[in-house]
Formats: sequence, structure tokens, C-alpha cells
Amino acid sequence: MPRSSPLTAEKAGEKIAVEVKSFVGKSDIANLENALGQIELYQILLEETEPARKLYLAVHEIAFDAVFKDKDSIGHLLVEKKRIQLIVFDPQREEILQWITEF
Repeated sequence: MPRSSPLTAEKAGEKIAVEVKSFVGKSDIANLENALGQIELYQILLEETEPARKLYLAVHEIAFDAVFKDKDSIGHLLVEKKRIQLIVFDPQREEILQWITEF
């Protein structure tokens, strides 16, 4: 995969890929559109090269609160419809706070 590909790892014996997004642009929706586009591209590549690997989008807890937490948000809908699986992290503590595969 190209240099800008997601990080790969294993979680409890399961192969995963993680795309980390900062959501620091001018608009949460524009940030989400960009992230969704990358996730879709990476998912297509993974289906061809490593179909067993599950893809996650990693976001700062502040981005999660702003874009995904509210039940009426488009981010929440994307997770609910299984278009995105999330890892919510705290970069200061270098800690994963949540693994979200569905609401």
C-alpha cells in the first residue's frame, strides 16, 4: 500500500488497519467527507490485498463528541449503518478510550 495507507496491527488476534484523522479542518462535515472517502478507498484496497483485515477510523475524543456522539448526527448514522468503525483515543494520555463497531 502507498505511504499514506493506514497503520496495521493486531487486536486480540484479529488483523486490523487504522486510519487516524485529526478533524482539524474548517468544517466537521468536510473532515468527515474526507475521512469517509479515504476509508472507502482503503477498504477497497484491503478487500483485494488483505480481506481478513478490519478497517477502523481513529479519532480524537473531541472529534468523536463533535461528529459521532449525537444520535442525530451523520457520523453516528455512518457507524450505525456499519460504514465506519471507530477507535476513540486521547492523544495526551496515548490511550484508546473506546472501540465502536456499532451503536
